[in-house]
Amino acid sequence: MPLRQRIVGASLITSVAFCALPLHAQRGGRGPDSSAIAAVRAKYRKLDVRIPMRDGVKLFTSIYIPRDTFRSYPFLMSRTPYGIGAPEPDVYRPSLGLGQKYMDAGMIFVYQDARGRFYSEGEFTEMTPHKDRKAGTDVDEATDTYDTIDWMVKNVPHNNARVGIYGTSYPGFYTTASCIDPHPALKACAPGSPMTDIAKGDDLFHNGAFYLGANFSFYQGFGRAPRATELGPDPRYTAARPPIGNDAYKFYLALGPVGPGSRKWLPASTAPLWNLVMQHPNYDAFWQARNIRPHLKKMAPAMLEIGGFYDAEDLFGPFGTFRAIEQLSGSAGNHLAIGPWSHGGWARGDGDALATLHWGNKTGPWFRDSVEFPFFMHHLAGGPDPKLPRVLIYRTGADKWDRYDAFPPKSAVRKALYLQPGGKLSFDAPAKGPAFDEYMSDPASPVPVVGRADGTGMPRDYMVGDQRFASQRPDVLTYASDVLTADVTVAGPISPVLHVSTSGTDADFDVKFIDVWPDDAPNWPGDTTGFRVAGYQQLLRGEPFRGKFRRSFEVPVAFIPNQPDSLRFEMPDVNHTFRKGHRMMVQVQSSWFPLTDRNPQTFLPNIFEASPTDFVRATMRVYHAPARASRIEVLVLP
Repeated sequence: MPLRQRIVGASLITSVAFCALPLHAQRGGRGPDSSAIAAVRAKYRKLDVRIPMRDGVKLFTSIYIPRDTFRSYPFLMSRTPYGIGAPEPDVYRPSLGLGQKYMDAGMIFVYQDARGRFYSEGEFTEMTPHKDRKAGTDVDEATDTYDTIDWMVKNVPHNNARVGIYGTSYPGFYTTASCIDPHPALKACAPGSPMTDIAKGDDLFHNGAFYLGANFSFYQGFGRAPRATELGPDPRYTAARPPIGNDAYKFYLALGPVGPGSRKWLPASTAPLWNLVMQHPNYDAFWQARNIRPHLKKMAPAMLEIGGFYDAEDLFGPFGTFRAIEQLSGSAGNHLAIGPWSHGGWARGDGDALATLHWGNKTGPWFRDSVEFPFFMHHLAGGPDPKLPRVLIYRTGADKWDRYDAFPPKSAVRKALYLQPGGKLSFDAPAKGPAFDEYMSDPASPVPVVGRADGTGMPRDYMVGDQRFASQRPDVLTYASDVLTADVTVAGPISPVLHVSTSGTDADFDVKFIDVWPDDAPNWPGDTTGFRVAGYQQLLRGEPFRGKFRRSFEVPVAFIPNQPDSLRFEMPDVNHTFRKGHRMMVQVQSSWFPLTDRNPQTFLPNIFEASPTDFVRATMRVYHAPARASRIEVLVLP
């Protein structure tokens, strides 16, 4: 039966009347290789359709179907809020799915605009809250995926009724959401760096501190023009780009208080998503509804949560998703894979270096070929079982892959690294000496996130950044261990426990856990950048904590000036070996700019709406007396 006669209940798009950038322009690169496009066109036919959902809304979907009809094929699907291109049946992608191996294996590749984005109908909702109980035409991302799969299985010819779905970052959220109460045909899901709890560890807020640099830039485009139309971009959503240049530190400092300062570039009338963020500085019901973890109860498909230790955006997501599924579903098919990658780094390149850090192993090709591809082939096309461990995790420092049944490993022992007088760091509790260290925190001169000019506010490599510049600042406390006489492997979350005070009524306390390389360490072989590895203070893990949330992220509490108080929080996991001859280091500071917004150090109900006079200098104290022993709790492998 001809393909077009098989399409029922959906709008088949055959014209090119819509206005949109071609695929290569959307990705910001040069035009794609015409030979690659020709190769895709020779093997696949493209179908642009609008698939109806249970509430009548139609979602724009592009489907690439193998021209070879002598066997059936699985579906490999991606859902995104970033646009899949215009409805142009004659415009083909130069590559499909997750790369050439998948194209050679033969699959039906599916791309879909999420509800309310670009050419899909309906209203867009930031991180659509999941509905555990639905009736009639109730919808969420799980139902949209279910209805899409149901339509595809029934209407796309030569399919084997097996579907896989993947996506990274925001599409990672859509991937996770798709696997709750799934369609029976959905067999394998690979959420990569998924946005999981957007205001409690992922993109927006970390421990109450707002990630300013990344989000101000992101919302310049996202949310301003959520829909494409036949007439092209809506002029109401166009705006001048802010003149950040190559010095984000200077730009954001001049911006002043975030709320008033940002409205010049992101007015509420044309940037509604940014405006929602400005209205919700606490972890209130609005953000709690966007935490998908409590809903991960019925995860029937095989799951492969993927992430990178050097992911500046969504390191929390894969760990949070994996642990929620373990707790709520207990699925035997649940797997976690964490490598030495930046955001989405496993999908491209060799994966053997990031800026100033080199590790030599080509982790990217190995993961793509030996883990990700076999995972999908096994569950979608009957390929051999790759026998993945529950947890596949790279050990940084030792440059090797570990395989565990759980993470943290069950054999790990909890220990405490104590901040000591004189800038010492030790597994021994403090016994004597001064009761505290102090520094002056000045919002007019915040500690920068990197020791160089940067035009992003959150440089991709800050998570391995050299902290030697910060060690020289008077507003950064630095504590270092003696030179290690044996390897020490830390595996699991890092938990600072700080006893602190401030002369103000609010304060940030940013904690950095650092691997200090030996003073005689050689430079990387073949490196021509001039970076000096000897003495490298490599950031291993760093997190901010907004002090007013020390009791609750929902209800902030002011500090009493100069009165000692305490706070405890959890930093994302590591799996790292501090090698013999290295040292451990901890730094504590009260700003990390413009990675996070400045704390005015005056307690306010909504920090975004601070006035310039609210920003005051304050004296911060970190205590290390026996009765107030500030420390970093870690899990150490025996």
